[in-house]
Formats: sequence, structure tokens, C-alpha cells
Amino acid sequence: MTWNSTMSSGYSSLEEDSEEYFFTARTSFFRKPSGKVTVNKDVEKERELRTEFSREEIRQRIEQYNMLTKDHLKMTLNPTGVYTGFIQVQMDLRRPVTVRGGQRGAGGGRVEEAFYLPRGVTNTLHISSNNTVKQVIVALLNKFTVADNPAKYALFKRYRREEQVYVCKLADGEQPLFLRLVAGPDGDTLSFVLREQQIGEVMWDAFSIPELRNFLRILDKEEDEQREAMHRRYDAYRQRLEEALREVRGPS
Repeated sequence: MTWNSTMSSGYSSLEEDSEEYFFTARTSFFRKPSGKVTVNKDVEKERELRTEFSREEIRQRIEQYNMLTKDHLKMTLNPTGVYTGFIQVQMDLRRPVTVRGGQRGAGGGRVEEAFYLPRGVTNTLHISSNNTVKQVIVALLNKFTVADNPAKYALFKRYRREEQVYVCKLADGEQPLFLRLVAGPDGDTLSFVLREQQIGEVMWDAFSIPELRNFLRILDKEEDEQREAMHRRYDAYRQRLEEALREVRGPS
């Protein structure tokens, strides 16, 4: 499977019947669901969720889905029985990512640098019913030219049940478009989130020496920015105090 990046009408495409991914940049923001959030670390085993439907059931569900959707992100059933559609994935990465730059280094390889991706940004992917969670993760990382190992990341589904909001990690082999079809088009009912695989303590030994050096440079920059912000804040306090003293003393 090869990777290409191309511009089209404003969405990202991940087609199973092609050997190429096609991506463009389209961003938006999810509405943050209200209610208490419960995190389930294991892959959820829903008692009533069916994993397969007949061709006729899929056709009926797609028709119902397209009637309910309020935008142009509709699903299409192909003659082969494979259907295509759109999912939206929210980027919720708390740590820096390593990105392949456009310039080449002294050894001829691409220069890599680390920075923080904006949190909360949502990417729209055009995928097929055969595409798996693992393929979606790889596609998202390639879209941002992220050089990190895809195994460091996981795709979660966020869903609502009886006024409770749950977050559940998806298995690599699950098919996000099927989950989208079953849940319907409402983003509050089901949404997808990309996060780091590890939870809690950062596994620094999973990063390379150049990545760790980039992290140190980022920390140095953040430290300088915080120091400057602190100086500005206290300079403003000092100025207000001096003005207050002059008002109390009156004209000399």
C-alpha cells in the first residue's frame, strides 16, 4: 500500500479498493458532550450490538442514515456490497508528535521535528466499510506527516447511554464506518477520538534520542515564554502599585 497526499474538495479519503490514500485538510470542532465521562480501558463488548447485517438490512440502514444526516456526509452502497461514507475523528494528543519536515538533513534523510498538534481539531475521513481502526490511525498520522510509530496511538469511541458519556478504546480490527452506521449520524450519540496509547506516566524509553532532544527544546521554549509572561505580570502589578502610591501621596 502506498501513500499520496492530494487536494480535492475538502475532505480526506481512505478507500479500501484503491492502493492509495487521498487526503485534504478539513477541520472543525466537536461539540463537547455534557454529562459525566466514564473511561473504559478495555474494548467494549456490547451485549446487543450486532456485527453483521444482510445486504438488504444495510441498504435500509443507509437509506435511514442519509435521511437523518443534516450535512452532505452521506453513505453510499456499492454494487459489491461494500459501502463508503464519512467519519470525523477528534485529535486529542497531549504530548508532542514527531513530524517529517520538507527539508533534508546532511545525510539525505528528512529532517524531523517535534511539536504539539492543536487539541480538539476534528478531521473528516472518507472511508469504506472494510477499513479498520488500524488503517484509520495510519491515515491520520500520514495526513499530518507524523513519523511516530502508529502503535503509540489508539482510536477511541465516545458514546452516550442513559445520560452517561463513556469513552472506550477500539480494537485494531474494528470497522469505524460500521459503528457510525449503527449509531446513526448524530455526533453526540457516537464520536471518534485519537489519543496516545499510554495512559498516565509517559514512556520516555519509547522515544528516540532526536525526539527527546526536540522535547527538551520545546520545554526550554515554554520555560522562556512562562518566564517572560511572569515578568510582564509583575511589571504590571508594580506599575499599578506605584500609581496607587502617587494617588495617596498627592501632588508633592
